[in-house]
Amino acid sequence: MTRVKRGTLAHKKRERLLKLTKGYRWGRKSKERLAKEALLHGLSRMFRGRKEKKRNFRSLWQTKINAATRTEGTKYSSFISALKKKDIKLDRKMLAMLAEEQPTVFKKIVEFVK
Repeated sequence: MTRVKRGTLAHKKRERLLKLTKGYRWGRKSKERLAKEALLHGLSRMFRGRKEKKRNFRSLWQTKINAATRTEGTKYSSFISALKKKDIKLDRKMLAMLAEEQPTVFKKIVEFVK
């Protein structure tokens, strides 16, 4: 039976692992054992991070809308409830974008809702 040297396969496996941990801090990007552990934790937390991002953006949009509505003499909660009563189907992302980039249009929306 011939001798099988597995150095190339082990090297490929190691390189594939380290490629996935590129950008990690300290030894977790360059040391195999630390990289493997960091990758296990990182991959299990990816889903949670994507959900948190959505949550953070929604609160940011609410803050922007609240700031814009307060300059118009009302507040966020009453503005959103008035939008629902008037059956206006603008989501918070669009409202925040309008409040930031086109305040005149946002002002017209607030006046229409009042």
